[in-house]
Amino acid sequence: MSGQSPRGGELVPSGIVVLLGTRGPTSRTAIARSLDLSPATVTQVTKDLIARGIVEELESVPSNGGRPARLLGLASQAGVALGAKVTADHVAVVTVELDGTVRSSRSHDFDPGATDALDQLGRILTTEVDDLDDRLLGVGVGVPGSVDSQASGIVDAPTLGWRAAQVGPILREAVGTPVLVDNDVNTLAAAERLYGIGREHSSYLVVTIGRGIGCGIVVDGAIYRGANGGAGEIGHIPVWADVDQPVCTCGSTGCLEAYIGADGLARTARDRGVIGPRGTLAGLLRAATTGDGTARAVYAEAGELLGRALAGVIHTVDPEVVVLLGEGVDGWEFWQSGFEPSFRRSLLPARKNVQVLVEPWTEDQWARGAASLVLASPFDAAGNGGEQSRLVRARLGAS
Repeated sequence: MSGQSPRGGELVPSGIVVLLGTRGPTSRTAIARSLDLSPATVTQVTKDLIARGIVEELESVPSNGGRPARLLGLASQAGVALGAKVTADHVAVVTVELDGTVRSSRSHDFDPGATDALDQLGRILTTEVDDLDDRLLGVGVGVPGSVDSQASGIVDAPTLGWRAAQVGPILREAVGTPVLVDNDVNTLAAAERLYGIGREHSSYLVVTIGRGIGCGIVVDGAIYRGANGGAGEIGHIPVWADVDQPVCTCGSTGCLEAYIGADGLARTARDRGVIGPRGTLAGLLRAATTGDGTARAVYAEAGELLGRALAGVIHTVDPEVVVLLGEGVDGWEFWQSGFEPSFRRSLLPARKNVQVLVEPWTEDQWARGAASLVLASPFDAAGNGGEQSRLVRARLGAS
């Protein structure tokens, strides 16, 4: 982590917590050197972290002259967060430590269309909370839709059939702990801010490809959520004007997601005979991997559409870097042949060198992102979590 300076004052505590979590007990001098911080800043911030019960002083080690250096480490009882990713047929739940380590993960069947869906979700999370022996800081929930704010947790999610769903209030009543709710892609952006690219960059995009196409926007170290919590819905950028086109999940036609989301890719593959009438994306990926030219063309065309659309987002937001995540990155080598030339060709000269990083993907990352809503609460300078973040901080012993 040498040279990876956490930018912005609110990122310094999280940078220190991550360093201690990934490297183990470390001296203040080594923290300052690794994160390019002044010794005075490290002393001030670690004093606060110790007071909150997040960090503790450990044994001393010899130094090159002067007093022995005191090591700092994460407090063993500092706490854990629960993260839940809600999908159309299940809920993935993970327990995450302060350093981002996933301690456990489970999946529960779930029907979001049921009349008692939110009560059902509350029972799932209550069971998970009751099984925890650790000090629970709170619960983070990621949903595939718009959330008015992390603090209130009112959700509009067409893919789940939810309109103004009272997710936050109902879950808080059921679980009895702080609950923060946000769009699932925003939760991945929060995780990157704490544990990934956000330690090096203050403005970036997290773009997901999978069932849908989403985008988390981070500007100056804070997630940009828009006026109604719906910023980043790039899957609904119109890329085709003809109304006689596939209908998107949002009800419109011509949306990017209708062509390159999971259903769109599978439909194109079936139309071209790459997979059978009941074929899946797994079949498309197998065909492309074994050299099927038509299968590879399906991916390349999807990559081309994504590249053009994403270039427009780059011109609008001007991020330092873009991170690509999601189930679809398993086939990224086939997307890339269409994406890279289309993306670069569509960018203004001053933006052509913007970096695009493709990160490995596991199913746990969605739920880990949700847990990051809780883990970021002690450093929530923008106040996104409102009263819920304050309650998390209270559980950490903060004032």
